[in-house]
Amino acid sequence: MRVTTKGQVTIPKEIRDRLGIEPGSEVEFVERADGAVELVSATEPDMLSRAIDRSFEDWLQRVEGTGDSNLTADDIMAMTRDRDVGDSH
Repeated sequence: MRVTTKGQVTIPKEIRDRLGIEPGSEVEFVERADGAVELVSATEPDMLSRAIDRSFEDWLQRVEGTGDSNLTADDIMAMTRDRDVGDSH
């Protein structure tokens, strides 16, 4: 599939038929955390909502476990108040 100078592409007929995309239909491109992009029919709220939910779930899986679990609530409060962690005053 080739992109025109205006950034346009032709959506294959089988995909248009499957998604119910007709002339004048609204579509959305939803980027997933893995870098893939999904084309969803914006006229079908359930399809768009599910695509957004999948994108959010992808993001959650990507960031899961990246936080510093050694910090306590007191440590975080100290950092927000420009104090060193472990400094009680």
